[in-house]
Amino acid sequence: MTSPADATTEVAVSQESVAMVTGAGRGIGAATAERLAAEGMAVIVVDRTEQDTRATVAAIRAAGGRARGIGCDVAVAQAVTAAVATAVEEFGRIDVLVNCAGINRDRLLLTMGDQEWDTVLDVNLGGTMRCSFAVGRHMRRQGHGRIINFSSVAARGNAGQTNYATAKGAIAGFTRTLAAELGPHGVTVNAIAPGFVATPMVDELAARLGGDRDRVLSEAAKSAAVGRIGTPEEIAATVVFVARPESGYLTGETVHVDGGRP
Repeated sequence: MTSPADATTEVAVSQESVAMVTGAGRGIGAATAERLAAEGMAVIVVDRTEQDTRATVAAIRAAGGRARGIGCDVAVAQAVTAAVATAVEEFGRIDVLVNCAGINRDRLLLTMGDQEWDTVLDVNLGGTMRCSFAVGRHMRRQGHGRIINFSSVAARGNAGQTNYATAKGAIAGFTRTLAAELGPHGVTVNAIAPGFVATPMVDELAARLGGDRDRVLSEAAKSAAVGRIGTPEEIAATVVFVARPESGYLTGETVHVDGGRP
């Protein structure tokens, strides 16, 4: 007889498999959604508004994939519950959840207001919790699933990002604990911690610093052993690896993809 834990090794990334990716309107989330679709999965593209999901959905469909865009503010519990209910009703299941939605409000702690602290924690950490709770219940009933959270190398500490670093650091503990809780039900839970990656968030960072984007990227590249920054596609490839059936014995871990940053 096959146990729920063994069932994780039998879940193929197939046309019938379904992934939900939050924060998928741009950057790493969009690259992840497109790559999972290229692997043959139907993808639920989630971002703050449905309008924000359209470019990613169009790219997936243009490549012959199946996608559905859903607007959802992951900081609002009712919105998350409704989005997951819509996804399950339409697709019948969710095999992979990628919690990629995230924001930053960078500021030194002594000049940071409560709202800047609360908003970052509520989206990055709270959103991960809410989506994992809503989708995890379905995965437990299915007897299999993959939950992939997004941490960051900023969790090691980064001046001007106490709120962001705190949220991303907490995700490691959340991931480890949820893995222990859902493991007996055939669900693995892991996190990915990217280093410096060229995304729209980098453009926003450069603007806040009052600097040139290329200069910011050049400076960031110097801190990596490989001498360059990462791409969204490289992070997406790591998500696919963690989502594969062959990764069924990997759970509770935070995988750093940072180009060898010290």
